[in-house]
Amino acid sequence: MAETQLPQSAQYVIIGGGIVGCSVAYHLTKMGHRDVVLLEQGQLSCGTTWHAAGLVGQLRSQPAMTNLIRYSTELYAQLEAETGLATGWMECGSVTVARTDDRMTMLLRTAAAARAQGVEVQVITPQEAQDKWPVMQVDDVKGALWMPGDGKANPTDLTQSLAKGARMGGAKVIEGIKVTDILTKDGVVTGVATDQGTIHAEVVVNCGGQWARQLGKMCGVNIPLHSAEHYYIVTEQIEGVTPDLPVLRDPDGYIYFKEETGGLVMGGFEPDAKPWGMEGIPDNFFFQLLEDDWDQFEILMENALIRVPKMGETGVRQFYNGPESFTPDNNYLLGEAPELKNFFVGAGFNSMGIASAGGAGRALAEWIVEGAPTSDLFAVDIRRFANFNNNPTWLHDRVKETLGLHYAMPWPNRELDTARPFRRSALYDRLAAKNAVFGSKMGWERVNYFAPEGEKPETQYSFGRQNWHDAVAAEHKNTREAVSVFDQSSFAKLLVQGRDACETLNRICAANVDVPVGHTVYTGLLNERGGYESDLTVLRLKDQEFMLITGSAQAVHDADWLRKNFDSEAHVFLTDVTAAWSVLAVMGPQARAVLSKLTKADLSNAGFPFATVQEIDLGYATVLANRMTYVGELGWELVVPVEFTIGVYEDLMRAGAEFGIRDAGYYALEGLRLEKGFRAWSRELTPDVTPLQASLSFAVDLEKPSGFIGKAAVLAAKEDPNHLKKRIVQLVLKDKAPQLWGGEAVLRDGVEIGEVRSAAYGHTLGAAVALCQLEAPEPVTAEYIRNGRFEIDLAGQKLAAEVHLRSPYDPKGERPKVDG
Repeated sequence: MAETQLPQSAQYVIIGGGIVGCSVAYHLTKMGHRDVVLLEQGQLSCGTTWHAAGLVGQLRSQPAMTNLIRYSTELYAQLEAETGLATGWMECGSVTVARTDDRMTMLLRTAAAARAQGVEVQVITPQEAQDKWPVMQVDDVKGALWMPGDGKANPTDLTQSLAKGARMGGAKVIEGIKVTDILTKDGVVTGVATDQGTIHAEVVVNCGGQWARQLGKMCGVNIPLHSAEHYYIVTEQIEGVTPDLPVLRDPDGYIYFKEETGGLVMGGFEPDAKPWGMEGIPDNFFFQLLEDDWDQFEILMENALIRVPKMGETGVRQFYNGPESFTPDNNYLLGEAPELKNFFVGAGFNSMGIASAGGAGRALAEWIVEGAPTSDLFAVDIRRFANFNNNPTWLHDRVKETLGLHYAMPWPNRELDTARPFRRSALYDRLAAKNAVFGSKMGWERVNYFAPEGEKPETQYSFGRQNWHDAVAAEHKNTREAVSVFDQSSFAKLLVQGRDACETLNRICAANVDVPVGHTVYTGLLNERGGYESDLTVLRLKDQEFMLITGSAQAVHDADWLRKNFDSEAHVFLTDVTAAWSVLAVMGPQARAVLSKLTKADLSNAGFPFATVQEIDLGYATVLANRMTYVGELGWELVVPVEFTIGVYEDLMRAGAEFGIRDAGYYALEGLRLEKGFRAWSRELTPDVTPLQASLSFAVDLEKPSGFIGKAAVLAAKEDPNHLKKRIVQLVLKDKAPQLWGGEAVLRDGVEIGEVRSAAYGHTLGAAVALCQLEAPEPVTAEYIRNGRFEIDLAGQKLAAEVHLRSPYDPKGERPKVDG
């Protein structure tokens, strides 16, 4: 029975009664929090949820995301027993077919990843696929995957069941009430205004679906999502279609099928989608569809007729054109908004809301109650985006592509093409003129590699070596043997200053940053569990002025983490100065020789030791030179005021000509870092990995008097004999030919015990090199490694590998540094 009376206040107010809002309410009550009010402007599930196809596929590219969906399937399977309301959940399994050799390779990679993540999977023949799904033809099929744990649910029933579970736990669910404003005071949310009065709240959760972006705009919160039309049809009954028919996915045809009342639901994700709702989503768009668009649907229909010829003589019962919200990278948005305290978001589910809602609802409820994520959620963390990602014109152009990503080939290193170029460094035109091939990170155009003269500057994707292999080998070799310049201007730069800057930072950073002015410290920022919230470099420029240089993708995330951990009484201020400074990394054994031609500064080891920073003259410019390396060679990162960047670059190229200076890109950087075994945040370093597991204890100061966030967890881990069952190790393939990309399974004595987190070709070592996360049955010690036979599963092929706890590339004593 729905409530009608709006209370004056509640601890938690959730806006939106789709499946995600109901899941958050359910999980808050499961955690013992009864003072929960859910507000729905129409009726439960009336926005996007009701017309969802209800497919639940478990496997995602990141293990953390797979775990959330695995939990969804467990929840949906037992919910009816708990609430008495059916959910339509059926574990019918799924078949995914491949029409091309590349897609088959992708399925074999998927199977290896599934096994590494503990998801049941079988690679099957075209005939076996047809046995499981008799109404398709398989003449053009190369092979398939069978995932018995996948399933389907009825989205509206599931939503009602979650809502009932929430009510049973004490939540109030009020329908037919419209939120008209979000109330705030001093940067904290205080409640919501509705068309039926005001309700005060300690926490407000925006699960508004397609309306989430507009709700965010009411209170200055950026929620970058945009609606796009999404289509499926329901056919009349087809002979041979039974209720237990598995879900079928045919990604080369952009389509999926599931059984419904003896017929088929057939929908898909066409490569060039049709955005909708540019002027905002109508308020009363409840249980509504858009007009049929058979022209846009044609590519899906053509492919469906290839796979299921019987559809050619079967009637269509209904055409569904239901808009859904999509984000710039096809992952949903979760977490506390960095702009407004206690205002949380769970939205932008990219047509994966039914599969994701159980796990995402639990993860968000835990985040709300604990005050921080309880696992690695960066893939969906709202802080991976900035205010510029919420630009409506940019979003409109980007979602045309993101909808199609569901079934587009997930090539290694795949870059998105739409709505670019977006952010450009001062050198963009110079580097483009040198045949640079750009990738994108946090909107920045960054050089991946330089194509040889006369060659078209574009990446030809494949699962083996790609067309840039030799070009990157030359950049790599030049950095190891001569000197290269990397434009790393996309690094995020945060200035922390104020009377309490040193004391505050030292409490947040795991290393001791109370060092003499002019020193640089590599450090982790740890959470209370001892896991990495970030890793970065701290430059002490003045007594109470520090520049923090962190990864390009982490600007918003890291600034938010730091601010949240500032004492409200402390005299400390953080400013994002990323756009004010370029970074040119001059790396290689000849770096000192080149820079010496341009500066009066003493660059000798005695005059300019490792891990120090000085303001120096360089040609006409005055720059910060930071002696740090991410490639394991002599080098300086030059932090240059933007207006001097071109001059410094021209001077470097002129002065470096006699020393063989050349430009290099991020693909070379990745291979160079991996040979050295340098860890990167969000790859090897995650909120679930500690410095002990990452072998970075040298960057933690357990003795400093101030202590630091996460210290108790690190000390406890040191005493726990099982803590090193999880460990980051380096692997080098014995066979020199294969290319690794990341995501491959790692085996010891034939058993999956981990996965590759980062990989590249190590041109100095002459083989593919990887950093892997092992989760072993016993502590990963030198002896455990010595006594095992290690392999990597590359698309079903087992490749022998050597494991190292220390880098096999001759260390030069230059310590690691955060990724860009």
